[in-house]
Amino acid sequence: MACAQTGWTIHEGELDRPDVAKLLAFHFAAMRDGSPPDACHVLPADALHDPAIRLFTLREEGRLLGVGALKRMALDHGEVKSMRTAPAALGRGVGSALLAHLMAAARASGMTRLSLETGSTGAFAPALRLYQREGFTPCPPFGTYPDSEFTRFLSRTL
Repeated sequence: MACAQTGWTIHEGELDRPDVAKLLAFHFAAMRDGSPPDACHVLPADALHDPAIRLFTLREEGRLLGVGALKRMALDHGEVKSMRTAPAALGRGVGSALLAHLMAAARASGMTRLSLETGSTGAFAPALRLYQREGFTPCPPFGTYPDSEFTRFLSRTL
């Protein structure tokens, strides 16, 4: 699927590609290193094989720029999972493009609400700015997530 940025394409289901596995491993390690163990809810790559989760990749001329996943929690409710921009692509709008695609995919599958869980420290500031810019607002913990000082919960109507 073509993306708004010239030369960018979004693909679904590339979980077994080596470059995707490498970026997800980087994401998993970064989340584990930067989060308290009791507040780190990052999914390992093999957990993304869950049939309730759709993984999307964003590429430019075949080169992986980022990944994002959408998890169906209920017929009308989805969750943004495992968003990560490749380090070499930071600052290019990859996160915005992936989030827009996740929101469109959620709408197309009948979801009317999208939620996410993220951290609260400085390392998460760019993500929090992106989510707030896209209309996500604070909400109570959802699903099975416990509340913590480290964790932020956000949601928006689609």
